[in-house]
Amino acid sequence: MAAPDDKPMTFWDHLDALRDVILRVLAVAVAGFIVAFCFKEPLFKLILAPSSPDFILYRWISSVASMIGADASALSDFSVDLFSTTLTAQFMIHMKMAFYVSLVVIMPYTLYLLFGFIRPALYQNERRSTTKVVVWSYILFMLGIVLDYLIIFPLAFRFLGTYQVSESIPNVITLESYTDLLVTLTLLMGILFELPILAWFLSKLGIIDAAFMRKYRRHAVIVIVVIAAIITPTTDVFTLTIVTLPIYLLYEVSIGIVK
Repeated sequence: MAAPDDKPMTFWDHLDALRDVILRVLAVAVAGFIVAFCFKEPLFKLILAPSSPDFILYRWISSVASMIGADASALSDFSVDLFSTTLTAQFMIHMKMAFYVSLVVIMPYTLYLLFGFIRPALYQNERRSTTKVVVWSYILFMLGIVLDYLIIFPLAFRFLGTYQVSESIPNVITLESYTDLLVTLTLLMGILFELPILAWFLSKLGIIDAAFMRKYRRHAVIVIVVIAAIITPTTDVFTLTIVTLPIYLLYEVSIGIVK
């Protein structure tokens, strides 16, 4: 087991190194923001795709419904118009979404720089473990984002966008509420997909083990179902199952990792 780098660094040397990391991250973030902001049409084509009845999930469900002889007209008739109610709303939302997209895109580089900053203080085995944790944290976070974009958010938006307490009260969905829901659900799913990393960390601290997780599996299932119901405020079992299943599978994977 190799020791950390022996080259001594003063407090100010560490501060200078951290400053360089922060400046690089800011520079890349600004560059990513500018690129995302300039590509407005493809950016919002991607963001607004789930609001269209031609979205891949709706077409897939329609195909499955047609194959089993069910009525898929509700999906094909789905249409929700988005509105902007203030003068600066669209410009500010454009900036906000470009910023969020740039953060996701530059995240690997940011993690690389941060790991490079702390790397000299780590032993060789710690470096390997940290590298695996960083890589898998990003992969799981991106899987959560993809699952949310392709399945969870479209189903939640379709339900909430067409839900009415009375036919005399039409829905007026603003672009701001649409993007806020998208960002919120995306962040939640990204965090939930970090469950295996959290379980590994807690096991390293001696707080949990595989036997503990197996013992309280039923309790975990209840908690997962409740979380899934909160994330997707729909009334159908199909949507709830789609959200619950991957989170439960992550729990089972976490048991294997802890073991």
